[in-house]
Amino acid sequence: MNKKILEKDPIRPIYEKLERNTLILIACSIPFFAIVYLYSQSESINRSPFDLPQILDFFLLGLIYGLLAVHYWNFHNAIGKTFISNQDLETKIHLYQQATMRRFWILFLSSILCSLGLLFFENNGYIIAYAVTLVLLSLGKPSPDRIVRLLKLKGEEKERVIRIKTRES
Repeated sequence: MNKKILEKDPIRPIYEKLERNTLILIACSIPFFAIVYLYSQSESINRSPFDLPQILDFFLLGLIYGLLAVHYWNFHNAIGKTFISNQDLETKIHLYQQATMRRFWILFLSSILCSLGLLFFENNGYIIAYAVTLVLLSLGKPSPDRIVRLLKLKGEEKERVIRIKTRES
């Protein structure tokens, strides 16, 4: 493919910005949880437990799982809007970008709440919730193949999105 054609495609910068932003959110959440996890598992650190009501533990854990459900529903509801009317590819990609960023902010919030819950309550349910969040972060990371599948692209639109993977030389 001609280099000038690849550079002029307006979906490439949208995708690259989306990919960069989602990777930043993933990278920011992992060290925070890792530090809290190591702190909570350390036997050499003397710490006094937080004296918080048990109901807050259950509420926070329920909130996290609620956020995970909301993120899934919200994302697929937003993607469904691309099927309602005949939109050009740039509009579909823009809607996908907005939905994905909302999705990743909710997952980022979930990961931070998991860290705080583990820090305050030392409940292993937060470790499981964080593992589920990590799986959803991994499965939700944007790629041209996922965009094609989720937006059900065919023909020229599919080829344009697949071309995102090719690098300019």
